[in-house]
Amino acid sequence: MRGTFIWGFALALLAVIVVGVSVLVAAQSLPSYDKLKSSQNGQMIVVRARDGSELVSLGPSYGKWVPYAQIPQVMKDATVSVEDRRFRSHIGVDPIGIIRSLMVRVETGHWRQGGSTVTQQLARTVFLNNSKTFDRKIREAVLAMALEWKFSKDQVLELYLNKVYFGGGAYGIDAASRKFFGHDAKDLSLAEAAIIAGLVKAPSRYSPTADSKAAVDRAAVVLQTMEEAGAITAAQRANANLQDVKQAPEAGQNSARYFTDWALPQLDLLLPDNQEPIEVWTTLDPGMQRAATAAVAANAPKGAQGALVSLDRDGAVLAMVGGTDYVTSNYNRATNAVRQPGSAWKLFVYLAALEAGYKPNDRVVDEPVTIDGWSPHNSGGSYAGEIDVRTAFAYSKNTVAAQLGNEVGFGAVAAMARRFGISTPVNTMPSMVLGTSDVRLIDMTRAFASVSAKGASVEPYGILKVTSADGQELYKRPAPRGELLVPAYVAAGITDLLQSAVAIGTGKAAQIGRPVAGKTGTTSSNKDGWFIGFSSGVTTGVWMGRDDAHAVPGLQGGTAPARAFAAYMRYAVAKRPVEKFETDLKLPDWQLEPDDEQIQGNPNDYYYTDDQGNMIPGGSNPGPGEPPVERGQPADNGGLVPADPPPAANDDFLDQATGKRPREGARSGQGGNVPAAPRAGQPGSRERPIPVN
Repeated sequence: MRGTFIWGFALALLAVIVVGVSVLVAAQSLPSYDKLKSSQNGQMIVVRARDGSELVSLGPSYGKWVPYAQIPQVMKDATVSVEDRRFRSHIGVDPIGIIRSLMVRVETGHWRQGGSTVTQQLARTVFLNNSKTFDRKIREAVLAMALEWKFSKDQVLELYLNKVYFGGGAYGIDAASRKFFGHDAKDLSLAEAAIIAGLVKAPSRYSPTADSKAAVDRAAVVLQTMEEAGAITAAQRANANLQDVKQAPEAGQNSARYFTDWALPQLDLLLPDNQEPIEVWTTLDPGMQRAATAAVAANAPKGAQGALVSLDRDGAVLAMVGGTDYVTSNYNRATNAVRQPGSAWKLFVYLAALEAGYKPNDRVVDEPVTIDGWSPHNSGGSYAGEIDVRTAFAYSKNTVAAQLGNEVGFGAVAAMARRFGISTPVNTMPSMVLGTSDVRLIDMTRAFASVSAKGASVEPYGILKVTSADGQELYKRPAPRGELLVPAYVAAGITDLLQSAVAIGTGKAAQIGRPVAGKTGTTSSNKDGWFIGFSSGVTTGVWMGRDDAHAVPGLQGGTAPARAFAAYMRYAVAKRPVEKFETDLKLPDWQLEPDDEQIQGNPNDYYYTDDQGNMIPGGSNPGPGEPPVERGQPADNGGLVPADPPPAANDDFLDQATGKRPREGARSGQGGNVPAAPRAGQPGSRERPIPVN
């Protein structure tokens, strides 16, 4: 017995020494009180609309720091009574509480009562995590004793009440008071303090916004505990009517969250290493967002979803709706869903045709065709015969789109779609001209916005700038620099066609009393309906359909989507001046046929090699055997010499350069440049037949 006592005493003394040294070392390594006050768990992000109003606050909310002297006594008493009744007497850990917890564990077989003190909870909140391991509990106890060693009881309680998590993203009593009751913590009543104190045990379960009855029941337990601890009298408990506590109205999870869910992940690229509280200023217009939400909700067919994206002329996202109800489904159909666009895809077919030389007035034939075994049909099954390109587009003639796609090449159509920002896979089967490749709404809207920008590329963006909590600018979006995707005359031509589709064609329901250009899209069996268009610098795309891709009776691009577009756009452009579209085809006079060189500049900027290897300016390139034109020599056609496009190197020169013999029948003096054959609809041309199997 004596030996056991001696060894037990020695081991206990050694443990005390080890713990004491550990606490002393931990106390010396603790941050100062001011640093502990300023430390935060997680990053606080306030997202603002373009007018400065707050859209949403994400991450932990700390509210204002409330000094100990200004914390209501009822809040202090409620916390100590329910969380740590012996707070004023222990050294950071409560041996009595630990023994009681162990006894309950032995009796019931489960951990029913926690032995953590307020100081231990503070240590866990500031320095540790919530893992239930023995190692973490040991470190928690050591840190708690170190906190008690270094700071006073009042300081510990002040830190605790300003840092502990109360649910709903609120850290500290001020954030909790503002979130749940709409006022700061200095004005907390006894009943409100009881509700807040009761949240610490299980913030999500007892949150007033999640379950008000559970919050009230838990607060009643807190009041009873306060009375038992002598913190309040029976009369005070009776007068604290929990049913009369008024909760602050909770901000709804509105459709702007679709936008913030899309925009905020971009911060990882814009500010990859920032962990400080920030304010993100976005492009979203609150009024337009409300109008967009209402337009989708009012027009989406029963059982169907709807999505909308609206871009300003520079790509700024003005409104974004990813579904009919964010609370029910936060899946963003505007940016994530991929669906077939139907005839809205014809934008790229006709862009490729216009770039290849077609014009809106050119004649085409709407008739049955078969291409590689595929035979498209028009909606309604009728054929109009000979019509012009404008009419074929306005009434969305599938057979004409198929003929044009076959003529310019399905690869060219796919390349045009890629050029205009389609990021999803594009197939080159003949049926692709009718929109069989899955696309995203935001990508299609971007493509139409680039047409509205007269052929210049547009990139959707949602973040204007990011500032720190003290207003320092951390990021500012640079001015956009649009790359020219197609010549201006191609953009004018497609705008002509898009305007006709709304004025006389399938998009009549999208009319808003001012010029509108756009295109409908409907997929087979009415699974998807699209309308995408622009007016007065605002481009908007609308999609409707079911998430399970089942048919929606009566859904067509020219019905519900077009009506939603019109309802939204009437508000979106109401304060903007009416803008007429530039639809005049102004072909450069130095071109026989449109080509990619027009995008790159004037032919005078080019140089060509003559037969002797001399570099000759493009505007002065003579054919073989012709006298060279001196630079600066005036010409009858205003300085562009010759009036026709400058010929490429002739065949003889190419044969000599490559070591080949001159081919038979090579025509000297023509530079090997064979004039382009007249197109269908032009003088001297014949309609080109479509290959039919």
